[in-house]
Amino acid sequence: MYKLYSIFFLLVVFSFCSNSPSIFNKNNIADSTFSYNPITETQKEHYLQQFYPLYQNVLVNSGFNGGIIIAKNGQIIFEDYRGIYNNTTKALISPSTALHIASVSKTFTAMTILKLMEEGKINIDNEVSQYITNFPYFGITLKMLLNHRSGLSNYVYDLDGTITQTFKKKNRRGKWIVYTKTVKDNTLHNKLLSNDDVLQAIAQKKVKQERKPNTHFKYCNTNYLLLASIIEKVTGVDFPTYMKQNVFEPLGMKNTYVFSVKDSANYNPSYKYNFAPYNIEKLDCTYGDKNIYSTPQDLLQWDKALYSNTFVSAATLQMAYTPCSFERAGIHNYGLGWRLLAYPEFTVPYHNGWWHGNNAVFTRLTKDTATIIVLGNRYNQKIYKAKEFAAIFNQSSPMADTARLEE
Repeated sequence: MYKLYSIFFLLVVFSFCSNSPSIFNKNNIADSTFSYNPITETQKEHYLQQFYPLYQNVLVNSGFNGGIIIAKNGQIIFEDYRGIYNNTTKALISPSTALHIASVSKTFTAMTILKLMEEGKINIDNEVSQYITNFPYFGITLKMLLNHRSGLSNYVYDLDGTITQTFKKKNRRGKWIVYTKTVKDNTLHNKLLSNDDVLQAIAQKKVKQERKPNTHFKYCNTNYLLLASIIEKVTGVDFPTYMKQNVFEPLGMKNTYVFSVKDSANYNPSYKYNFAPYNIEKLDCTYGDKNIYSTPQDLLQWDKALYSNTFVSAATLQMAYTPCSFERAGIHNYGLGWRLLAYPEFTVPYHNGWWHGNNAVFTRLTKDTATIIVLGNRYNQKIYKAKEFAAIFNQSSPMADTARLEE
């Protein structure tokens, strides 16, 4: 079952910085004054005829439980909602059902940082220590957080409920030796952690950096938790409130919010494939790297704001879509808050997400002014194959190799 809608908006597609590698060309670039006619019913039907068999094969036949929107030129080509939101009450997923978008949240955190940069409130070349008190690492800038080149380790794995302590004792020869011991960390055990809790733990534990700053790309949730906390420090407003008042509400995202400790009593679980629930745990209330809940319709509003440059300027979006890491050859890269598929002819900015049973895909086919949005709350790795739906817009030939799980 699907619904057809007509939603019109201006198209603005980014250009790349003059110092970008030569594999990027201007075939992606559309003039900000460019306008287009809405697609016809005949074109819609053409896309649907190609898309629907793919949808049935990739998602429906794999037990898809969630919501999906496929849009072209600002118009919804296909929209569908399937399955259960709450397995206890048997409430069904509807267009207004907000689902955890997991790491797709990073696109919001990054673009909010860049908007604050445009407003002169943040310099992304400043070190993190200028914004976060007692931050124990040096040489890490906000830009390195944005592009995952900080070298920091991932707090998701560091805060495992233990802490490594250093001791001194005399050996048999009477010489003092230093040794370490891993013990239970009662401050983190059986507690819903906030961003401030994580910041305190980072300062206390001083976990060794995995890499020197700005030497390698390493996807790391710590980077984006820090960025959300920096937004709080700079604005003086907690991240959930700031995002609601300055991002979601102005963009008309009526069913989007940031989940935090204060919302824990209203936690609704996501599910394993067999519908066994993921109960709330200590890292379910940290944000910046995850914990935005949204709908496909609201994410289309986000997509619209990016095309029309109503949230950040074209130049800033261009910067966000410029690749930053070249240690490995290939099409996979990362900008500022966006994964990038950098083909010789065009680039695809996107982000996937995973947390517990939640899977998310947000892919912007800017060359074709098309968008793929898929959210699910019952674990289904086939959701990541949704990028293959780009085939219906003729931007698909190399896309199949990107279906691997990338949060």
